[in-house]
Amino acid sequence: MSESRPLRRLGFLTIGLFDGDDPRPGHESTLSIIQLGEQLGFDSAWVRHRHLQYGISSPVAVLAAASQRTSRIELGTAVIPLGWENPLRLAEDLATVDMLTGGRLNPGVSVGPPMHWDTVKEALYPDTADAEDFSYERVRRLLRYVRGEQATSVAGVEGIEVFSDRVQPYSPGLGRRMWYGGASLRSAQWAGENGMNFLTSSVVKAEVPDEDADFARIQLSHVRTFRQHHPDGDRARVSQGLVVIPTDSASTDQRDKYQAYARSRLPRTARPQGPARMLFAPDLVGPSAELAERLEQHAAFREIDEVAFALPFTFDHDDYVQILTDIATRLGPALGWMRGN
Repeated sequence: MSESRPLRRLGFLTIGLFDGDDPRPGHESTLSIIQLGEQLGFDSAWVRHRHLQYGISSPVAVLAAASQRTSRIELGTAVIPLGWENPLRLAEDLATVDMLTGGRLNPGVSVGPPMHWDTVKEALYPDTADAEDFSYERVRRLLRYVRGEQATSVAGVEGIEVFSDRVQPYSPGLGRRMWYGGASLRSAQWAGENGMNFLTSSVVKAEVPDEDADFARIQLSHVRTFRQHHPDGDRARVSQGLVVIPTDSASTDQRDKYQAYARSRLPRTARPQGPARMLFAPDLVGPSAELAERLEQHAAFREIDEVAFALPFTFDHDDYVQILTDIATRLGPALGWMRGN
């Protein structure tokens, strides 16, 4: 077993739940949590993306707001499903927010048809549903525009109007901070070949029908495949997003809640789920010293040096404060992370 890399970058991920009858407090809670993350020294804060649900539907707008309440922490999306997006328009939004953050935006994306496609396509693409391309080409289009390649043949002055042939504003460093969220070998290889960074989470595809349900081994194969096909090789950036819940400063009620949450989700980790054979990682709950030992034995964790630990969907604001505080002050240092490293 190879020696684990010291943790270089510490991040967290939140879904940003809110009450449909009163959505503002939930969004304010998310912004407050991101501010707390910066105060605690986290390197990155990431938001999930949900459509027609009670979670963040417009992460780019939320991160624009977060950019004005923070000054250092990197801000990411994990992930924007491009099936809902026009790549050119999204490139404009991403570049605009990247300028507002001072170059701190880390957009993560994925492809494929929107969830519940048959029921949503008439609302989303009433005239073009049958013509929409949900393949990797949709990501390539976004990458071209973000990286400053030509978007139109029109450029120059027309009367009093000045036109550009590429997306404006153009943010030169943004193209290097684009991430692909993948759960398969194919996605890992594609992300590497296209020079993206790679987000791997608590879900992977067990693609070989008779392969063991060993989450860490499968995830490790994705990490290695990505780096084998990336121009930067072993230096290519990979971030891991497991659900990790330290209990060092938790109350008795919080510990009971966390353990019950993990137990309720444990059955789905025993074997691949559904036709796509999705395999879930067990949630990790316990004291930081114990969690550090378990992570250092995790085959994929041993080969990455960036994480975005996922906050559970349904917990309360005070729970998130406790969890983030313990991650930053206890678990991170136990994994070799140094604030401001």
